[in-house]
Amino acid sequence: MTMRRGDRTVLRARLEAQALDGALNLGPAQVVERLLAVQAQDFAAGLWAIGVRSSGATAADVLGALEDGSIVRSWPMRGTLHFVAASDLGWMLSLGVPRVRSAIGGRHRQLGLDEATLARSRAVTEGLLAGGGRTTRDELMAAHEAADIPTTGQRGPHLIMELAMTGVVCWGPPAGKQQALVLSEEWIRSPRVLEPDEALGEFLVRYLAGHGPATLADFTWWSKLTVAQAKRGLAVAADRVAETGTVDGATLWASSEQVAADVAATAEHAVLALPGFDELLLGYRDRRLVLAPEHFELIVPGGNGIFLPLITVDGRIVGTWRRRVTAGGVAITPAPFRPLSQRASAGFRRAARDYGRFLGLPATVAEERPLD
Repeated sequence: MTMRRGDRTVLRARLEAQALDGALNLGPAQVVERLLAVQAQDFAAGLWAIGVRSSGATAADVLGALEDGSIVRSWPMRGTLHFVAASDLGWMLSLGVPRVRSAIGGRHRQLGLDEATLARSRAVTEGLLAGGGRTTRDELMAAHEAADIPTTGQRGPHLIMELAMTGVVCWGPPAGKQQALVLSEEWIRSPRVLEPDEALGEFLVRYLAGHGPATLADFTWWSKLTVAQAKRGLAVAADRVAETGTVDGATLWASSEQVAADVAATAEHAVLALPGFDELLLGYRDRRLVLAPEHFELIVPGGNGIFLPLITVDGRIVGTWRRRVTAGGVAITPAPFRPLSQRASAGFRRAARDYGRFLGLPATVAEERPLD
């Protein structure tokens, strides 16, 4: 797929917005605040999505931001786990959750999760966690079972998701290799409170600041808000956004601050080892700018919904990579769509070493295994 001059300009701007061009000096909490939400159903991948955008951060630094309460994880939109700034969670839930809860209502009825059961679940949870308590998933499920609330099958995951989407709990401080559940009201010390229209404008502006230039179709896909809500947000935030061009007849929008910034050209052969489910790909409905359509099935083998880690050169996805972590190090195997150039291959080895540094482990890179 040949890129046009305009495509390259948009891609450079998106790399800058997503803090992937190396020009910003952001810590983990600042990265999450900039992107508004970072997909995180794969916990380890979500940590690296933050780390690769932070200046010299380690996994311990990202976990520290979870421990100090500046970042939390929940289901703020799309029924998908994301890292968000703790202060943003409440107003995001108010916009992003209603359609999701409506969509899963039938599944709740199938599972016997009626309003009375959900109310009892909330009471059990609040009783367990009140006063600064922390709990693991298994401990919370055991408390439910002890209260005669069955958690077998899919009932347990749906109970936790319901508790989170209604703002009772969120995934907060680290607990082993995952996170502990805490009461949102206690854990989140300074929640932002926004009026509905104000929240719509904030949602759109913050998405564009961390992902733009993008179309309203990209935004509605990412947020799962309605077109009407997106247009209302655009009207509310008219003085904070600007048109930057068109793509296939659709208007591209960016935050006013982004438009005013001087975006430098991406360094030639800038190579990154991005995690699976990365926002550079999943942050948009139309993904052709970063990924040739014929290669999509190589990112999600078998269409199983699992997005593999990405190799990018100048923002374009050129392959995938896999890792094997042991106590002694991390072994990384690149699988480019086509053999990488010598310079790109050297760039990927540097990117792999940076991932090892993030983990605090030495990284070794195996021989390329081209997919084509």
